[in-house]
Amino acid sequence: MANIDSAQPTIPSEPTTPGEQRPLSATKPGIPAGLADEAVALARSWARQAGSTPSTGSAALLAQVLEDESGLAFTIGFVDRVVRPEDLRVAAHDLALLATKAPAFLPWYLRAGVRIGGRLAPILPGLVVPVARRVLRGMVGHLIVDSRPAALGKSIAALKRDGTRLNLNLLGEAVLGDAEADHRLTGTRSLLERDDVDYVSIKVSSIVSQLSMWAFDETVERVVSKLTPLYEIAAASATPKFINLDMEEYRDLDLTLAVFTRVLDQPQLTSLEAGIVLQTYLPDALGAIQRVNAWAAARVAGGGAPVKVRVVKGANLAMEHVDSAVHGWPLATYDSKVESDTNYKRLLSWAMTPERTSAVRLGVAGHNLFDIAFAHLLSERRGVADRVEFEMLLGMAEGQAELVKEAVGGLLLYTPVVHPREFDVAISYLIRRLEENASHDNFMSAVFELASDEELFLREKRRFVDALEAVTPETPAAHRVQSRLAEQPVPRAGGFENTPDTDPALATNREWGRRILRAVPSSTLGSATIEAAAITEVDGLEAVVAGAVAAAPAWADLGGAGRAVILRRAAAELASRRAQLIEVAASETGKTLAEGDVEVSEAIDFANYYATLAEELDVVDGATFVPSTLTVIAPPWNFPLAIPLGSTAAALAAGSSVVLKPAGQAKRCGAVLAEALWAAGVPREVLRLVDVDEETSAGGSCRTRRSTG
Repeated sequence: MANIDSAQPTIPSEPTTPGEQRPLSATKPGIPAGLADEAVALARSWARQAGSTPSTGSAALLAQVLEDESGLAFTIGFVDRVVRPEDLRVAAHDLALLATKAPAFLPWYLRAGVRIGGRLAPILPGLVVPVARRVLRGMVGHLIVDSRPAALGKSIAALKRDGTRLNLNLLGEAVLGDAEADHRLTGTRSLLERDDVDYVSIKVSSIVSQLSMWAFDETVERVVSKLTPLYEIAAASATPKFINLDMEEYRDLDLTLAVFTRVLDQPQLTSLEAGIVLQTYLPDALGAIQRVNAWAAARVAGGGAPVKVRVVKGANLAMEHVDSAVHGWPLATYDSKVESDTNYKRLLSWAMTPERTSAVRLGVAGHNLFDIAFAHLLSERRGVADRVEFEMLLGMAEGQAELVKEAVGGLLLYTPVVHPREFDVAISYLIRRLEENASHDNFMSAVFELASDEELFLREKRRFVDALEAVTPETPAAHRVQSRLAEQPVPRAGGFENTPDTDPALATNREWGRRILRAVPSSTLGSATIEAAAITEVDGLEAVVAGAVAAAPAWADLGGAGRAVILRRAAAELASRRAQLIEVAASETGKTLAEGDVEVSEAIDFANYYATLAEELDVVDGATFVPSTLTVIAPPWNFPLAIPLGSTAAALAAGSSVVLKPAGQAKRCGAVLAEALWAAGVPREVLRLVDVDEETSAGGSCRTRRSTG
């Protein structure tokens, strides 16, 4: 192993400003002493040199967008409301509204053009809107490349002229249909087949529609079959070609890792070097690269090629927040920027050793000059600089990019490409870039002023030092650790919050789901209970009704608080029977795992929600609540768990006895629900389950209205 304290190039020490936090003076685990000071000094040197060369053209316009208070809102509004709509009249209407707010950062001619266009757009939408869209594409032309063959060739030649390498990414997020998925895959294949393209990125979510984590193994096989021909093209190429497997969401982490290793484990691809992306705003990132490294080391030992991991901080934080909120899961990412930054440095420090980089090369992706300086200096100290590649985004802080390329010996530019007629797929990318760059938590919000504004430089320096101070050698624990195999639900003490759905991104939950599916074909859950509830004569039904009516007063006398206790126990009982409820819904009504699981969550929520409402009945000022004596529940079949449970829980909460007659197509589902409520303490006399003939027939049989769904 190389001596990590070997001699370094001379870099001036960073002076300490009064009141400023001093960089690291002690050695962090695995990080050489003094490296922080050297990294800060190098970052300052780059910032000063870049500051002496002002940005021009569209890059300068982007800088002004970020500096102007109204710049971000106007630009995102323009992209989202003028470029996105398919109806030109809608776009024209919104252009007219936006035109009145044209910000000062626009050059006078553009500002005047926006205002004139806004006035004319409602009158001539077919003429004005296309022109406005072309102007917008021109404004972001330095961020996105035209994918049409001739235009792309010119762009590639121009960008590669100074030795820069390109990582081409055909823009597009998750797709909904196979046709669009195949179109994206064909587009990437066309890029890879070009003689002037040697590096492409692709996401699983953009080339395979309707990804299901519940069907994890089947999904992996489907994706592998789609991607293998692409990798075979790269392997058969006379010149080296590289495929980078990107990812969007936490949900895709296990899937992308499985696809990556499965593709490259195929005999015809063992000699192909390829790459994968890991996002360090996920605590799971270090564990993931450790898995990749162990697999890659075995691959190399067996005569296979090494692989590459592109390390990024993360690019889809807003989506992770939405996913967390919708399903009731913990946020998969770190809660703070400093934690994400710390994990970035932790992962790089772990990975940058001669032994590990012999199997896994690193792509250090980002624009933070402090982090780039840190990674560059650390790679040299560790003797692995030739196994580390630095990567930046096309069109972002071009002056700094040139300096970094010169210092580290090369640069790979992540280059988004899109056909002009499909520019709408670039919108999410553009908005994400603009929002990131304008956020004060992001280094890019200060990148154009680092040389001229000492306060901003010190802010970024403090962030860098704080993150480095927090580096520890331990592998962080994942935030999402739900396990349906191990949980033991307990009743809530009070209040209401939504029940988390089952997270199929986690392997333990997928195994739980597999066990349910194995039980479905032979499932008889609820059969005995529904058979016992069968009523064939009117007298029998009248006896059930009379018994329920007689039991109602005692149930009502429990009061709202007393009934709430039982309903909360019922919610916990339903949670403990989640697997059974999904099984019976799948067996009897054909519900999939994904459909059944969220319906169980809704049923649990109904029980807890109506428990809170039951308590409120005890505190109605100046009034006495008198419940209905009996409520008959005859739900449809299409939501066989949530609707009958919600209706039943509402009636029970209000103090009413209930006669539950499930739909004919979902009898066993109703029976399993009733079993759970009885087990929780709802008296059988109060909740009566019945199964009556829904068909009109002769004789003395019961006649009821047919349930409809």
